[in-house]
Amino acid sequence: MAFDTLAYTQTPGDRAATLRADPEWVAERLGRDDTRTVPMWRDRVLLTAAGMPATPTGPAGRAVLAAAGQTALLSLDGTAAVFAADLSGVEEREALRLAGGHASADLRTLAAALPGPAAATLAYARGLLYWNRQALFCGACGGPTRSAHAGHVRVCGGAGCGRELFPRIEPAVIALVESPGPRPRCLLARHHGARPDGFSLLAGFVEVGESLEGAVRREVAEEAGVTVGAVTYQGSQAWPFPAGLMVGFVAQAADESIAVDGSELLEARWFNRDEIVERIVNGPGSGPVDSIGGWLLRAWAGLDTAAGVPGR
Repeated sequence: MAFDTLAYTQTPGDRAATLRADPEWVAERLGRDDTRTVPMWRDRVLLTAAGMPATPTGPAGRAVLAAAGQTALLSLDGTAAVFAADLSGVEEREALRLAGGHASADLRTLAAALPGPAAATLAYARGLLYWNRQALFCGACGGPTRSAHAGHVRVCGGAGCGRELFPRIEPAVIALVESPGPRPRCLLARHHGARPDGFSLLAGFVEVGESLEGAVRREVAEEAGVTVGAVTYQGSQAWPFPAGLMVGFVAQAADESIAVDGSELLEARWFNRDEIVERIVNGPGSGPVDSIGGWLLRAWAGLDTAAGVPGR
């Protein structure tokens, strides 16, 4: 499966990990006319009148960077730098004026209509700016932190501390669980708050001291009461909403018994391939078009995994 074309995985350019540690180089790039800005307002994308993400350059770009509460280098596009700029400290109207925008939008509502690299760049910007806003103080001593390495590190300014903070990533697993019988079936579950036919794959966060495969086995057992044997890695997806990394697996159930926990899940059922195809083609679909879960389900059903791919 072509997981490299999943939404939010195609960040273009060179992340310039070495160069971003040089404050003089970063300052010079912030002042250049060819520098491109990716302004965000409270995790929302700022859109032009044409409905495309605003990415001002030149004097307009420098005005955005000057007004930003936080900037972060995303990449080098050739020789031009691309910086995220957080305008969350001003009112939305002012943020739109600075960016030359006409409206703001949630990135996930735009992903299917954007080219893959554009969606990935916006997700990268969103995640990095969100982390900077959440890491203003040190978790060890409570002292204020300052931005370093062009927004990729924060350093505690507390007396005698100096702790370095790095962007937090929260890994989560998502699994397509197959039945052991001769007739292929997969497990879907309905969570609390889901619509009556809102079945989806099982997923959950990885806990401390746990492998990814172990997290799959624990989540499926805890929530659905299904014992899992072999767990096979399929692919991963950046998921900065706000700080996730989704890791996809196919897992083999030991038997078909189900005992939902009643806390996370309302019900769980086995579906055969014909039922999955019917759900995807004529029913509720395979889930959000930007999610790895839909890709796992389409691949298992033998359908085109490119359907609904952003930028295709």
